[in-house]
Amino acid sequence: MATLPAPFLPSHVNIVEVGPRDGLQNEKSVNTSHKVNLINQLTAAGLTHIESGAFVAAKRIPQMADSTSVFQQITKKENVIYSALTPNLQGFEAALSAGADEVAVFTSCSESFTQRNIHCSIEESIQRFIPIIEAAHQHNIRVRGYLSCIVDCPYEGKTKPEQVSAISDTLIELGCYQLSLGDTIGTATPLRIARVLEAVLDNVPTSKLAVHFHDTYGQSLANLYQALLMGIQTIDSSVAGLGGCPYADGASGNVATEDVLYLCHELGIATGVDLESVARAGWTICNALNKEPASKVSLALRAKQSQR
Repeated sequence: MATLPAPFLPSHVNIVEVGPRDGLQNEKSVNTSHKVNLINQLTAAGLTHIESGAFVAAKRIPQMADSTSVFQQITKKENVIYSALTPNLQGFEAALSAGADEVAVFTSCSESFTQRNIHCSIEESIQRFIPIIEAAHQHNIRVRGYLSCIVDCPYEGKTKPEQVSAISDTLIELGCYQLSLGDTIGTATPLRIARVLEAVLDNVPTSKLAVHFHDTYGQSLANLYQALLMGIQTIDSSVAGLGGCPYADGASGNVATEDVLYLCHELGIATGVDLESVARAGWTICNALNKEPASKVSLALRAKQSQR
């Protein structure tokens, strides 16, 4: 039998842990101590970029109203980025005051989704980023960009790769150091991810891109593998698979950090993160939320542990 050639894969990937923000922003029973404990556990597990809060209007996302307290109470570790989502200049200033190391702005490839999510057009959302990016650069703080609905929109249907590419170019030109490309409703398949990445990579290098996949249709790991084959080295994931999009019916959580770690480690890709420690962090927060982890790797490790 012929030996299959080894595909090109990166030797190392960076994991951006979004669980404390994206994973918890819709959980009604979460409190500040839960978040602080989770972030500290994730830090101890070796994660070096943890999205720890969002400085948004409390009436819109009340679960993030304690972000200042969270940033003040976590035990920070040197060389770990504790970042925050900031939709406007006021949010940026609050994040800066709280001690965030990095901030993120967000828009969409879909006009309808942008209107329902942040109540403005795509162009208006981009204009809001300009003062944030200018202020951030004055304080030597990097700005990351989130771009949602890169494959499908729950209101408009399929997204054209050319649209994703055009907005990506604009955000990089404005000064975002990296773009996180989001399959917001989790409907993508590997071929469609490849087509989007091909379009974006015409002008944006892989070093400035990350992927942010949801697992609604169970395709997130397959899509992730496709992205890895195309040179992507930064992956957004959420401990225990927590999260989901409140503006997209049926959109389940982000791809689980535990599942991403298992895939990468089995492929020989270094992450610098301890899988079992992340799983334990997931069990702890899920117990607090009275729910089961969405990660199959987490569930398998827990079952294995119970048999010891």
